[in-house]
Amino acid sequence: MATIKSSIIPCLWFDTQGEQAAKFYTSIFPNSAIGKISHYTEAGKEFHGREPGAVLTVAFTLNGQEFTALNGGPQFKFNEAISFQIMCDDQNEVDHYWDRLNEGGVPEAQQCGWLKDKFGVSWQVVPRRLMELITHPDKAKAGRVLNAMMGMKKLDIAAMEKAAAG
Repeated sequence: MATIKSSIIPCLWFDTQGEQAAKFYTSIFPNSAIGKISHYTEAGKEFHGREPGAVLTVAFTLNGQEFTALNGGPQFKFNEAISFQIMCDDQNEVDHYWDRLNEGGVPEAQQCGWLKDKFGVSWQVVPRRLMELITHPDKAKAGRVLNAMMGMKKLDIAAMEKAAAG
């Protein structure tokens, strides 16, 4: 796999689950891989408190996008202020990402295509067709689709198309 040299690489702060999360995510997305893994050493142990050899960072790519998982400790938790959008071409893709990312995740799915995975990371599983429909020049059509979407958890392209048709 060719390495993409991103100038912006999201860094996800985990307590200790960075490698587990990277393995989970790379099993879901195509064109994905685990890269270099760094480990804590004795140096700085008075600050980080980790045993030498424990995983510090994991470099990984998801569908060509580079990420870093950092096992930084329990100080910070994920919340919905940051989410990752997955733009899907069809309902099969929506279903795939929705079902896989929900494995072991927050039992109550969030609304409008949002979900929180088992590590607390928020994702938006979005059909590209939704973006076309809600930006349609016919404002009534766009409004019907937006209204239909607001009542959904996992987004349903057929139901949005039905709403668009009136």
